[in-house]
Amino acid sequence: MSETFPSEQSSHTDPVSGVTVRQLTGYRAHSCHLYFTNNGLWDGGRRMVFLSDRGNASNLFSIELAGGEITRLTDLSVGPESPDSIFLNPVRAECYFVVARREVRAVELRTGRVRKLMDAPDGFMLGNLSCTADGRTVCVAVLEDLSDRIHMDLQHGYIGFREYYEARPLCRIDAIDLDGGRARTAWREQAWVGHVNTSPALGDVLTFCHEGPWELVGQRMWRLGISAGRAEPLRPQAGGEAVGHEYWFADGQRVGYHGKRADGVHCFGAIRHDNTEGREWPFGHYSMHFHSIDETLIVGDGQPGQPYLLLYRFAGDRYEGPRVLACHRGSFHVQMVHVHPRMFRDAGGRTCVVYTADPQGYGQVHLVEVPAFESLPALEEPPRR
Repeated sequence: MSETFPSEQSSHTDPVSGVTVRQLTGYRAHSCHLYFTNNGLWDGGRRMVFLSDRGNASNLFSIELAGGEITRLTDLSVGPESPDSIFLNPVRAECYFVVARREVRAVELRTGRVRKLMDAPDGFMLGNLSCTADGRTVCVAVLEDLSDRIHMDLQHGYIGFREYYEARPLCRIDAIDLDGGRARTAWREQAWVGHVNTSPALGDVLTFCHEGPWELVGQRMWRLGISAGRAEPLRPQAGGEAVGHEYWFADGQRVGYHGKRADGVHCFGAIRHDNTEGREWPFGHYSMHFHSIDETLIVGDGQPGQPYLLLYRFAGDRYEGPRVLACHRGSFHVQMVHVHPRMFRDAGGRTCVVYTADPQGYGQVHLVEVPAFESLPALEEPPRR
């Protein structure tokens, strides 16, 4: 097994809600959990993979949640650059990640053995990736490299974001066979493809998005049958609408998302992957990102100037709340310190939220157990500190 380090965990009582917040990391450099669409738990939910800048390089680590012991999984001078390009195999103890936008690699979580799966084709760079529910295929976004004419730094301020969208780059989704090591192109088009997210239950289905400024993208969310190579709009979009940040519910059949309707009202929505059973509800308080296990309880991360984890509870035809779960004080300054809350059930069946925040200057991974909804203060009248 790779090098291990003692626990860095600490805890505090949140000054607004009174819940106990566990800070899982404490190293004086940025650490973050995986992107909110990507499960980071393994070993039966007893351990969690995270990304951390230590020794002047970004590498993958694993934390044992009960005791806090940390294990280094990779020891690379150039490691993963973004939490959205790291994904765990749901069937075996293995993790996949993109290095410097040029390579897809795999690391065995129990041994630390690293192997290369794919190089970026000439003239292309690699985006985010995910692994299918059967554990047999890694799907990765392959993007036309336009760095000779567009300066891009999406991790630190979305530099070049609109310019790359307007260039209509040639993009693909490649499927890597983990048994044979072969890669084939499952989808290609002249549009910026991102957020490649495989269903956690359906082995041949993923969602992806047309990336770009939300107000300009005519149809953001898409569904792809991987074997057939057939894509179709997911939740067809009308003029003036802007929806996205799609993620799979735990059942692997339905997708949650948020956005703004044509009349300007913010909403949360849920729809089956086959475009049936779609519903949307107005939301009174905006957040940068939302996540949930299903539609019954949703967590949002607030926004700059409103630094709270917010809970919303489904009440049949509307959502109650928000209630304040915790004051995260996240800056959202760069991608690695975006709060990106992810809701999950731990090994004991408790509902928890993992998030990243930098209230002391460095991004750190935090974990909070969700108490009874009624026990939390409403956002409108938080208690005095």
